[in-house]
Amino acid sequence: MAKILIVEDEPAIADTIQYALETEGFTPLTAPTGQEALEQMAAHAVDLVILDIGLPDINGFELCKRIRHHSALPIIFLTARNEEVDRVVGLEIGGDDYVVKPFSPRELTARVKAVLRRTRSDAPAASPAQTVWAVDDARRRIHYFGCRLELSRTEFDLLRILIRRPGRVFTREQLMAAVWDEPEASMDRTVDAHVKNLRAKLKGIKADLDPIVTHRGTGYALKENITPS
Repeated sequence: MAKILIVEDEPAIADTIQYALETEGFTPLTAPTGQEALEQMAAHAVDLVILDIGLPDINGFELCKRIRHHSALPIIFLTARNEEVDRVVGLEIGGDDYVVKPFSPRELTARVKAVLRRTRSDAPAASPAQTVWAVDDARRRIHYFGCRLELSRTEFDLLRILIRRPGRVFTREQLMAAVWDEPEASMDRTVDAHVKNLRAKLKGIKADLDPIVTHRGTGYALKENITPS
């Protein structure tokens, strides 16, 4: 049974979600704060997180970024906000879905099932040597055509974001917000420098390929179909 971590500080809402998940056969865990959520994830093999944005100790977006530093664990944002910008930011920093309060418990459990199906089907079934990309979040390793890339923490986080959404164009600002701890202290050319380093390491494995596409004036994307010539 999949373990679902509910990060929600309102007891009535947490209880409603917990009951709905138990009814569908899931094993729910609860945490009213971001710190307790991190402790729960360290103690249990969690399969998905339902994450409220308005937590008492840390913003849910910031907690998502911390999780994304070491894990691709599926995350569904739960919030009272309905502004488009919040939905966009939540998805761009690594969220897998977004549910607005008030919500139907049945709809939420259906979204949990859908995200689990999608993320599990996206997991590479072949060995690293048989795939273009193989991401090992637990060990923070990425293989490219079967060869392990020697990456810094920032390079790993940056490349993993591109791999998760091939074809999606990320602006430099979006990449800084998702990867850097203090994006306001970074500059556009910082992203460019890291992308340049990534390209050099990728070309060290496949000199004839450049899987990262530059969109001038905007940002970067990963090619959707990569075939060695």
